[in-house]
Amino acid sequence: MIELSHIEKVYDGPDGPMTALRNIDISIGRGEIFGIIGLSGAGKSTLIRCINLLERPTGGQVIVDGQDLTAMSPSQLRKARKKIGMIFQHFNLLSSATVYENVAFPLRLDNTPEDAVREKVEKLLDLVSLADKANQYPSQLSGGQKQRVGIARALASEPQVLLCDEATSALDPQTTKAILALIRDINRELGLTVVVVTHEMNVIKDICDRVAVIENGVITEQGPVLEVFTKPQRPMTKEFISVVMSNELPVAFRDQEISPDPFPGGKLLVRLTFLGESADDPVIAGLIRQYPVEVSILYGNIDHIKDTPYGRLLIGLEGTPEAVAQAMDYLRARDLEIEVIGYVR
Repeated sequence: MIELSHIEKVYDGPDGPMTALRNIDISIGRGEIFGIIGLSGAGKSTLIRCINLLERPTGGQVIVDGQDLTAMSPSQLRKARKKIGMIFQHFNLLSSATVYENVAFPLRLDNTPEDAVREKVEKLLDLVSLADKANQYPSQLSGGQKQRVGIARALASEPQVLLCDEATSALDPQTTKAILALIRDINRELGLTVVVVTHEMNVIKDICDRVAVIENGVITEQGPVLEVFTKPQRPMTKEFISVVMSNELPVAFRDQEISPDPFPGGKLLVRLTFLGESADDPVIAGLIRQYPVEVSILYGNIDHIKDTPYGRLLIGLEGTPEAVAQAMDYLRARDLEIEVIGYVR
């Protein structure tokens, strides 16, 4: 659906050329929710604006639904942009227009007959649960309601692609969840391809199918969200994920020296990650029943990566070297990820 090939973006700065994007290659499938995550200044907003050519790349191709936007004339590009909706961090609503008028605005620019405008606006306001707010003004709305208006307006031209540029960054956590749920529902109901730019890993975790990590204008890692979460390759990716999936040891162990080898009275720290159906398996209960080891559960949580359940446990194993080795063989035979941290007192 969307192919970004060798995208470069260079700005003329006061001290000479400044490269914002370097050799970006991304392929986004039809109907997919694709996330782009990075720190402030990493180039993620520039990248998403290159998809609809609000920022024209210095080099490379932007192909949307088989059409090369970078090769289009201005009139062709205006037509192509109608199939690419966009929502923004700060809503960008017309403050002097009602909710109805804000959603109707792009339709009237396209000379849509008023009867068709009314029918479509009413349908869209119902879709975003704002039918009762049609005659109110943006100043009378909450942040979440304003973003719902922005989403309805972006959908007015019946786009095939929806671009979300930090769409939840100005919202509180509860409202963020509601807006993400709405975007997910729209993706499923309308079959839209959605591109989400964010600096929040929770956003990626909740709704995205795949993710690309951008750092200093370069894509450093990309893949299915589940794979990137559970097997991150780059330090920046690990840092983002640590916000959601903490790798810190409990306070009692942080200042201790960790040994790779067993010693008398030592406890082996092991981090377990359960994915999918394995999150429901009674692994620890089976371990305790079958082997003469003491098991301490030091940390645990259960969550979802989009629709896939996952859980994490940090456990301590105590026993004879033989018993601990048998327990580890038992764990390795289960359907889970294992990280052996080492022995502590």
